[in-house]
Amino acid sequence: MKFSSRQQPVDGLPGVSGTARVDRRTSGLVRRLRPGDIAVIDHLDLDRAHAEQLVDAGVVAVVNASPFISGRYPNLGPELLAKAGVILLDDVGADVFKRISDGAHVRVDGDRLVRTDKSGGRHEQELIAEGHRLGADEIAERMEEARGGLATQLQSFTHNTTEFLRREQDLLLHGQGAPTLNTQVRGRPVVVVVRGYDYKQDLRKLRRFIREQRPVLIGVDAGADALQMAGHRADVVVVGEQGLGQGTHATEQGQTVTDGALRHSREVVLHTDRGGRAIGSDRLERLGVRAHQLAASGTTEDVALLLADAAGASLIVTVGTHATLDEFLDRQRAGLASTFLTRLRVGPKLVDAKGVPQLYAGRVRLWHLALVLLTGLLALGVAIGATPVGEEWWGWLQGAFSDLIDWIQGLFS
Repeated sequence: MKFSSRQQPVDGLPGVSGTARVDRRTSGLVRRLRPGDIAVIDHLDLDRAHAEQLVDAGVVAVVNASPFISGRYPNLGPELLAKAGVILLDDVGADVFKRISDGAHVRVDGDRLVRTDKSGGRHEQELIAEGHRLGADEIAERMEEARGGLATQLQSFTHNTTEFLRREQDLLLHGQGAPTLNTQVRGRPVVVVVRGYDYKQDLRKLRRFIREQRPVLIGVDAGADALQMAGHRADVVVVGEQGLGQGTHATEQGQTVTDGALRHSREVVLHTDRGGRAIGSDRLERLGVRAHQLAASGTTEDVALLLADAAGASLIVTVGTHATLDEFLDRQRAGLASTFLTRLRVGPKLVDAKGVPQLYAGRVRLWHLALVLLTGLLALGVAIGATPVGEEWWGWLQGAFSDLIDWIQGLFS
């Protein structure tokens, strides 16, 4: 993720100026953003995934019709934007979409969003909307208050955990219902890739591990595309309704897997509900992809972990998954029970990708051994050279080298 630089005031005007890019749906907007733009969105409780996309696009300010932080739970997006130096104008109201058009030149000045037009050498200004300028300190305070409301979330989680365990005890406790894969998994490490938090950085850190250990690569939904972009081919793609492009969450989070990733994977596992249904599964039929089926409730990410565990993986390395309670509440609160119990089930095998470079130093290569041997021989030669016998040998070598030179010169003369 790259960090945007704050744009300097234009023509001496205060605040930051830029081209307004307007869309209620953040996911639809990020594809049109350019560095220096001002994003106008309507996103209650902005999550970290969308904040990363906004930062990567290089926006200088984000104007939100809804509150960035409602207080229901600690969402991570505003804090990330503030650290990147992006200006946040909070809760300006839905009327902003009626009063501003895409491509207009606007300026964020304090708590105001202003349209600026240059006419006759003068800057004409029109007030578009007023909100509240969020700073880093206030974001930290609101996040702390939101964490105080976690008790309500955890009460719901306790009930959901009991229900999930009752429904999925065969899969969770005994691995029953998991399909038999053609890929040999037993006894091998597995890397499960989700297109989530820091997945690009994590995949870069795993290059040596993947190259040397040759683990089974499992892509979850658009995680298969993440593997392709990193130069790898997914052995298994686990795809659910979101990966097939169904539902607003799939579109907003960019979790839809491409046709190419489905075709080029070695095998596909379709995550269905307990009745064996998955909305959008006809897409696989149109592509001619024959898929195994795994019927389970919970998230597709968790199904992939359970599949790897049931197949006998020796180690499961996760990329882009939720590592903390804050991260999970930030994206998929309804699946918290699934994630909690899944991680309890595969816990002894589970390692986050960020920890692998600290635990895995790589294989010892032949050139490593050759370098150690050469260093030892040089040290031995220096030690012998310091003795009387070594001096005698050195004199003999010098004489032999001198005779060789004289012989070669004699050949040419």
